[in-house]
Amino acid sequence: MSNLTDMEIFARVVSAGSMSAAGREMSLSPAVVSKRIRRLEEKLGTRLLQRTTRQIAMTEAGQGFYERVVAILASVEEAESFVSRGSAKARGNLRVAVPTSFGRLHIAPHMARFLTENPDLSVNLDLSDDFVDIVGDGYDLAIRIAELSDSSLVARRLAPVHRILCASTDYLEKHGAPNNIEDLMENHVTLAATNQDPWRLAGPDGIVTVRTQAPVKTNSNEVVRECLLAGVGIALRSTWDIGPELREGRLHILLPEYRASKDVGLYAVYPSRQFLPAKVRVFIDFLAQLYGSSPYWDAGLEKWLRIPSNARAV
Repeated sequence: MSNLTDMEIFARVVSAGSMSAAGREMSLSPAVVSKRIRRLEEKLGTRLLQRTTRQIAMTEAGQGFYERVVAILASVEEAESFVSRGSAKARGNLRVAVPTSFGRLHIAPHMARFLTENPDLSVNLDLSDDFVDIVGDGYDLAIRIAELSDSSLVARRLAPVHRILCASTDYLEKHGAPNNIEDLMENHVTLAATNQDPWRLAGPDGIVTVRTQAPVKTNSNEVVRECLLAGVGIALRSTWDIGPELREGRLHILLPEYRASKDVGLYAVYPSRQFLPAKVRVFIDFLAQLYGSSPYWDAGLEKWLRIPSNARAV
């Protein structure tokens, strides 16, 4: 049987991206890390990593081994947590992938409270709008805003997500508000990041597809948000992103009977329900209690959010 520490070193090398980085995280020299990886490969009788002077990459056998090692290490940690659960809080390092804007606005401000409640836990928040491979990239869980399809992963819905059409006061003073969806498509500037174009809106007559048209093209949702506030055009935004501006009157909801699919939600996604590590469980429970079915960012917007789209499924 392979040494459990060697497995942990291998997993850390993969997640860190290099032996030197893994060594720094584990307080080991690169030479020791390299020696332990070679010993593991010799015991298994196969190469796990392809090494060059600049980077490492997993072989096919290494990829399969890594996925199983991550599960094994999680089970070991859960077993330790189970034994000490009555007297100890969650321990270790929690690695979480989070969408950039949501992490900045609605996770980072609450980390002080979470860490106070879990003093034996540290958190590595990776903010990115890329769709990460949770198992392959070594994450404990990911926060996703999506309409989730079938998956081998486990997902827990944390909160509803309402995406509505809106524009700034400056834009409306110059161009007026669209009277209907046809007016929106034909006579107005519509803003979207490249990965969110076209829009699929649920409305009174079913699903409507809107291809956006604007003088600004970008792959950044945050750039779209700033252009929206600057009066460049109309955008489809989540209330978690623009709640304060709506309440302050800087932004205004348009065509409220049209909105993105109600099936889109905020989810915590993780590899397996079995032997869920305590550190993952407490973080998910914390967020679920913090947000809930009526999240704080929707406060004061209930009048608009109650307007039904009456959309028929198509």
